[in-house]
Amino acid sequence: MAAPGRKKMSRSFVQLLCHFNRTAVSSEGCRHFSITSVSRATPQPKDVTWRVGSPWTLMAAVCLQRLPVISADCNPLEQRFKNLMQQVELEKSLLSDHELQLLEDAERMRRKQAADYDSDEEGGRDDQDIVLAQDLEDNWEQKLRSFQPAPRVRADVDKDLTSVERCLAEPLLLLTKQQVGDEKLWLLPQAPWQAGETLRQTAERALTTVTAAGFKATFLSNAPCGVYKYKLPNASRTESSVGTKVFFFKALLEDRSPAEAPSMPLVWVKRSELQQYLKPNYKMKVDRFFLSL
Repeated sequence: MAAPGRKKMSRSFVQLLCHFNRTAVSSEGCRHFSITSVSRATPQPKDVTWRVGSPWTLMAAVCLQRLPVISADCNPLEQRFKNLMQQVELEKSLLSDHELQLLEDAERMRRKQAADYDSDEEGGRDDQDIVLAQDLEDNWEQKLRSFQPAPRVRADVDKDLTSVERCLAEPLLLLTKQQVGDEKLWLLPQAPWQAGETLRQTAERALTTVTAAGFKATFLSNAPCGVYKYKLPNASRTESSVGTKVFFFKALLEDRSPAEAPSMPLVWVKRSELQQYLKPNYKMKVDRFFLSL
């Protein structure tokens, strides 16, 4: 009984669609749908000119970091915690083979000094074997007294800002003095970008200009870790030259062997010494990726 009703509703819906299509075609106020892209559909004026060059000068700089060589000194809280953990580890540890040998030698010496000592129970071991463990300790003690560890603080080297061997317990950052406009500034090693090379290649080239042989370094990424831009003074600013954008790349020093004579003044500074060399805005950018590891 419901089938005729369904057919009637279906025919009514089809007629409605046909009426809508005829109305859309004949009406002047309706638009036809199109899949033409926006760039093709939007007419472009003939007098539009595209700027080929950028008003910003691109440069790449290297944040060359020398990692700490020795561990840093413990503060009082760290030292107390270290002593506590060593005490807990000692109390829960087992005796070593050497300590067991010392106990065994002491027991044999006690039996030997007793009145009922029987040399046949030693299995043919003589007196020299009994004190062997103690002899080892005496020998080790003599070597320890003759050993002189290298000093952690070297006043002559730590004051030499051009030495990569200064402040071995802290990370260091390489800075070079470069001519910027009418003044010389301490900056990270940098070089202007050249057509045909990537910014990473520009950063590598900037590092080779510091010394004749360059530094052996490992770059951590092909992407920059920061950017710093500044505008030229109004008197020097032109339409084709507005300012400079400097992209920073992080790198770690591989070889601490003495390098050749630098081609420009350079210093290796700690994080706490950056404010003495860098301008505030430049230092704020460098602080974001110069980590104290």
